Amino acid sequence: LGANDGLVSNVSLVMGVAGADLAPRSILVTGLAGLLAGSLSMAMGEWLSVQSARELYEHQIAVEREELEAFPDEEIEELTLIFRSRGMDEAAARELAQRMTGDPAVALDTLSREELGINPEELGGSAWEAAISSFLLFAVGAIVPVIPYFVTGGLTAVGISLGLTMLALFLIGAGITVITGRSALYSGLRQVAIGTAAALITFAIGRLVGVSMVG
Repeated sequence: LGANDGLVSNVSLVMGVAGADLAPRSILVTGLAGLLAGSLSMAMGEWLSVQSARELYEHQIAVEREELEAFPDEEIEELTLIFRSRGMDEAAARELAQRMTGDPAVALDTLSREELGINPEELGGSAWEAAISSFLLFAVGAIVPVIPYFVTGGLTAVGISLGLTMLALFLIGAGITVITGRSALYSGLRQVAIGTAAALITFAIGRLVGVSMVG
């Protein structure tokens, strides 16, 4: 999906400036600028999202730790309810809860997982890994419509750029069916239709703007 974002947004950008009839070098620079801007934006947004989630989880676990220290009886009751929900009888659940609170680390780990739904060992994953993967995936998609402008220009570059983009869109759409279970042909063609429509609209708008500026 990150690659799809990069592909659609940058082909729209490239087609928009190509429609304005700019020089191939200007289109190339614009496309590369769009790639970097979009990739950095995605990376920063993903880093902030994951890091904020991690900080929230850390805060929730810290609150749970304080409650475990200040109100152990209440936490025993919570653990008892958790174990009873797993099918244990009252006596066995309470005995296990009391024994577990004797080891605060184990009790906190259990409460974090069962009450808060948080894995203390992961905390939602690495913010840096999420940022780097978002940057790379967006960049992989965004470079596709720019490739022709390294070697050619004019309508030839526009055609090749649109063709490469349509192929990439189809492959992404077909690949998504691994998790959606839909028809690969249907999903692939749907991606092509949406991406191509966006590219053609921005090309037309770019052409109108270019003509009006020249006029």
